[in-house]
Amino acid sequence: MDLLPVDTTSDARDRAGAVALLPIGSFEQHGPHLPLTTDTLVAATIAVELASVYPVFRLPPLTISCSHEHAAWPGTVSISATTLVAIVRDVSASVQRSGASGLVLVNGHGGNYVLGNVVQEASLDPFPTALFPTEMDWEDARADAGLTTTGLVDMHAGELETSILLHVLPDLVKPGYEQADHRADDRRHLLARGMQAYAESGVVGLPSQASAEKGRAVLESLVRSFAAHL
Repeated sequence: MDLLPVDTTSDARDRAGAVALLPIGSFEQHGPHLPLTTDTLVAATIAVELASVYPVFRLPPLTISCSHEHAAWPGTVSISATTLVAIVRDVSASVQRSGASGLVLVNGHGGNYVLGNVVQEASLDPFPTALFPTEMDWEDARADAGLTTTGLVDMHAGELETSILLHVLPDLVKPGYEQADHRADDRRHLLARGMQAYAESGVVGLPSQASAEKGRAVLESLVRSFAAHL
């Protein structure tokens, strides 16, 4: 799977007027069994799957975003919400000038709360902008794929994310995920105290329930859900 687009300028010219997809990931801890790039890999994978079905134009992913709640673990790197907003707005203006008919932010990191505000404000502009997947899209995908968990229980490095990587990049999933389950359903002070207040390993969820088949079914569900956004 080519997670980075390999289009030439001729290919881009042929897609003039298409909606652009901007995958947005992160570089943050995902427990001992998933890579720091997990959210970027998930977002880029979703974009690949969407581009295989819909007439869209894939952009390369943003690989660092707002991961401040994970700063207690080695390797996590963040940019400010202000910087992320500025990057997205600059990209939006640029793809509009280059002929795109709209922009979809394909977000792989739940902590990028500010993206919702970006899309909300963009609704007042003539250039269409959307955020995908939404929380409801993720919950529909969980149900369609037969996942045992909800987004509340399975927040980070759990059944959902581990399943997607087991499907598309299984070599990146380290042994031990079957014993890495951890629940912390009440996380009401997460933004103020960080993930370290709720998980020693960095995992909040049930990766033991993950499977490649579930990952495949999750992506198929998201592809179906995207039609309404497009």
